[in-house]
Amino acid sequence: MAARTDNVDDPQLKAGLLLARRGSAFCSRKLYELSDDELYQPSLLSGWTRAHLAAHVGYNARALTRLTEWAATGVETPMYDSPEQRNHEIEMGGTLGAQALRNLSDHAIVHLNVEWRDLPADAWGKLVKTAQGRTVPVSETVWMRSREVWLHAIDLGNGASVRDLPAEFVDRLLPEVVALWKTRGDVVPDIVLRADDRDGLELRLDDSGDASAPVLSGPAAELLAWATGRSHTGLSFTGDDAPVAPRWL
Repeated sequence: MAARTDNVDDPQLKAGLLLARRGSAFCSRKLYELSDDELYQPSLLSGWTRAHLAAHVGYNARALTRLTEWAATGVETPMYDSPEQRNHEIEMGGTLGAQALRNLSDHAIVHLNVEWRDLPADAWGKLVKTAQGRTVPVSETVWMRSREVWLHAIDLGNGASVRDLPAEFVDRLLPEVVALWKTRGDVVPDIVLRADDRDGLELRLDDSGDASAPVLSGPAAELLAWATGRSHTGLSFTGDDAPVAPRWL
């Protein structure tokens, strides 16, 4: 019997699915590298153990599965019943046994992949609603999942770094973070972000037009680490003191 494959004819969406699945595999590998005792030690996210983080990533897959099922069936199935439900899941998930947490991650990944695989090609444009209330095509779940797994693999704090992030992930997310700050009207420093390992990747945070604005430069991945509030190295700043990035999420 021939293997079943994704019902996708859009090359960009195919590439996005591959990126998300690679990220899930990478995050799972970092999770399985942890011993049972290490799983309950602090993650790089304040207030969360690695177990909390693993539970969050697993339950996120389940939430995105619900959105994919919504698109497939037309029956509204929100990501979460409420913010309180989401928070409760994470808190309780952080108390699960080590093997139960790994099983949660494995089963949630498989379920989401099956729902993505079986979604008809003409259903990927169906509209669903995120936990933040945004109405988006269900195809957006693919990028949402990529962000979760690639960044949280780093947040486990057991060896993964921004240098492990694929270039296509970095090059999409960095401008997206800057655009979000502007959309929200955040107070941003009047600086320029310049990736010295990319041709033409330069982002102006403030729209004042000041040609003398100081420049924060370095590898694109390290600029993304700075922009998302994660540890970064190898950046240089032409001003006095490099600013702290505004909140991302």
